[in-house]
Amino acid sequence: MMSHRNLARAVPVALALLLALGGGTVVVPAAADDLDDQRAAAEARAEAKEREREELESSLEHTDQRLAEAALELNDVEARLPLAEAELAQAEAGLEQAEREAAILAQRLTDAQSEEARIVRQIADDAGKADTAREDIVQMAREDFRSSGTTTALGLVTGAQTTEEFLAGYAVSSSAARSQARALAELQDSAAQARNLKARLTAIRETVTELKTLADENVERKKQAREEAATTKAEIESLIGEQRQLKNRIERRRAAATRSLEETEQAISSIEADLKEIIAEQQERDRQRAASRSGRGSGGSGGDGGSSGGSPGTASYLTWPTANPVVTSSYGMRFHPVLNYWRLHAGTDFRAYCGTPILAANSGTVLYARTIQGLGNQVLIDHGYTGSGNSLMSSYNHLTSWAVSPGQRVTRGQVIGYSGTTGTSTACHLHFEVYVNGSTVDPMTYL
Repeated sequence: MMSHRNLARAVPVALALLLALGGGTVVVPAAADDLDDQRAAAEARAEAKEREREELESSLEHTDQRLAEAALELNDVEARLPLAEAELAQAEAGLEQAEREAAILAQRLTDAQSEEARIVRQIADDAGKADTAREDIVQMAREDFRSSGTTTALGLVTGAQTTEEFLAGYAVSSSAARSQARALAELQDSAAQARNLKARLTAIRETVTELKTLADENVERKKQAREEAATTKAEIESLIGEQRQLKNRIERRRAAATRSLEETEQAISSIEADLKEIIAEQQERDRQRAASRSGRGSGGSGGDGGSSGGSPGTASYLTWPTANPVVTSSYGMRFHPVLNYWRLHAGTDFRAYCGTPILAANSGTVLYARTIQGLGNQVLIDHGYTGSGNSLMSSYNHLTSWAVSPGQRVTRGQVIGYSGTTGTSTACHLHFEVYVNGSTVDPMTYL
């Protein structure tokens, strides 16, 4: 089987042979540039889809799992479809070119075989004429021998003399010989033509053999191109069918996904209410302790006056929650690509492949190590109060497992868990949130 590379090298040879046979100009289509442009455009669209996927995963966060999976599969299908269409166009162009070349090869092969047959017939005809002329010369030589006793003509017939030598001697001996000299010249011309025809026959037979080889290779090339076109066409039909099914599945899940997302966002928003309640309780306890210390100091009886209760430790900034931080989605409003409405993405997403160690952004006390709807496995750390008196907490979500427990004291950079894709998440990553006074803020302003 000839490879595409070898076949590409053979095609120019075939074209040269065709032209050598007297064929017309071979027209090669100029569509290759258009096909290359189509392929480049398809690759660019596919690359754009791949770049969009990570953002799409973030946009689909907290979405119904089946709807999110369908949306991501649809993204993959729509990335592959233009590439498949470009491949089909190339395969069909290759098949069309192979069929054109096959038609040209077939015509030139027919012409070459016809030329071969004509030369064979001409050689046979010339051989008959040469035999007749030779018989005449032999007879003439015999008569000359009988009348003169010379062996000049006989020498010609037997090859001992050249035609010129024979004619030189014979032309002066008899006027009748001059009329026969033409037969001798014709015999000489016939012999030369026979040699030329045999050389031509050898060349044309070599050409016929080469054309047959190229025709066989062209048959294989057409077969490959046809199979490639059929395979790619079937893939496109499958992709289109899959695209239609995914769109139908998304449409069917739309209402359920909307309800699920609303429930998830309600569960997440309740975190803020819980944290504000916890902060209020902390502040109330602090006031009570402050009042108690003030009362003991004014009473003048047995108070130590130096109580060290105070507020929790202070922290004015946070450090990265992963060893090699790569932000994949920022804090802010997000347009849901399927449900078509805006909502708050209340944290920063970091690329964190499954099982990546997640680090405490600062020292503090673990408030939660739990599973919560939407966020999956969560660790929430209370870092106390900043220098400006604001409560500061950080939340680490979608973990595959925890490495700490509620009430545990942790230090900055300590491993508190491992990344995963629990909750309504489409891929392993870290969804990192920062709470100031119980409300989410852009984590990047504290990192």
